[in-house]
Amino acid sequence: MSETSCYILDNGAYTAKVGFSNSKSRIIPNCIMKAKSERRRPFIGSQLDECRDASGLFYILPFQKGFLVNWDTQKTVWDFIFSKECCPVNFNDTPLIITEPLFNFASIQEAMTEIFFEEYECQSLLRINATDLAEYNYRRTHKNDCTVVVDSGYSFTYIVPYINGKKYKDAIIRIDVGGKVLTNHLKEILSYRQLNVMDETYVINQVKEDSCFVSKDFFADMEIAKKKGPENAIVKDYVLPDYTSLRRGYLRDIVPPEEDLEQQTLRLNNERFSIPELLFHPSDVGIQQMGIPEAIMHSINSCPEEHTENLLANIVLYGGNTLFPGFRDRVYNDVRSLALDHFDVNIELPDNPITYAWEGGKYIFRDPEFYSFCMTKEEYEEEGKPLAFERFDI
Repeated sequence: MSETSCYILDNGAYTAKVGFSNSKSRIIPNCIMKAKSERRRPFIGSQLDECRDASGLFYILPFQKGFLVNWDTQKTVWDFIFSKECCPVNFNDTPLIITEPLFNFASIQEAMTEIFFEEYECQSLLRINATDLAEYNYRRTHKNDCTVVVDSGYSFTYIVPYINGKKYKDAIIRIDVGGKVLTNHLKEILSYRQLNVMDETYVINQVKEDSCFVSKDFFADMEIAKKKGPENAIVKDYVLPDYTSLRRGYLRDIVPPEEDLEQQTLRLNNERFSIPELLFHPSDVGIQQMGIPEAIMHSINSCPEEHTENLLANIVLYGGNTLFPGFRDRVYNDVRSLALDHFDVNIELPDNPITYAWEGGKYIFRDPEFYSFCMTKEEYEEEGKPLAFERFDI
């Protein structure tokens, strides 16, 4: 068995973060895509870069509502990831760390374990929640006993408090708002107001990433968005890609009609901040749940009182939604206003919020106890299903 490196697969619903523990991670779309322009060919994972025209792109996703349900699709993506074309690995001599969602179904855990031991001939496997890896990464640098991990990804947002390195399960909160809800809401608004983009998930996802920000003062920004002319600093045009001279769109200031070079544009005004606002007010789209800051406070208040101070001082954010400009500051301001004045509030947004959990896998592999956390092929063959369930909860 190779002692020098481990293969880490942070198997997210939108992207898989993958690579060896002694190198950098790669981010691979965790889906199969089909394009109108090239109907015969499916694009698996990062093969999308070879697609000439990504308009009308159709996604086939392994995950639904945050859980792995489409095994044929997932297996196709995994086969691609482990191939020479992407990030090749021999599981005979390399241990594997793979992430799974919180409160994963037993049937999914069982199927995943079976696939890796029987089809990929894995010798040593560690199935673990991504939030555990993120907490391990944070604890390594901060040497603290308590952490609140906020994972805001594609399918949903989880608030997970850790006390003495262990999940405090009674206080875990899931908010059913993630990147997918935001993109879909933006598609609906733009289709209603300007241009039918309901089939343009891929492009509108890029519009969201390039244009949206989290407002520090929603009502003040709404007043600005109502203004006309130069007084409105929020309104912009998004130039859509044409896939001949432009592969990805971009945000620009509004130009006079006579200067417009016949590029197709979307006019974005209050959409730029009202879309990410759903993370703070899910009820705006009929999801009767708390927003992120309120959920953080509710989670901390559900933990034993003696840990409140420590938890408020160690809140770490990661996942794709945390990349919106202003996200960390808004979470800080809102949590600060909800917490008692004599407590310090500290909220950390890492430099690499997409790969933060994956990086945690690197450090777990270096833990002297690493192999005791893993399940081996021999154990699987002897014990079978009973061992397939959670052995590891740091």
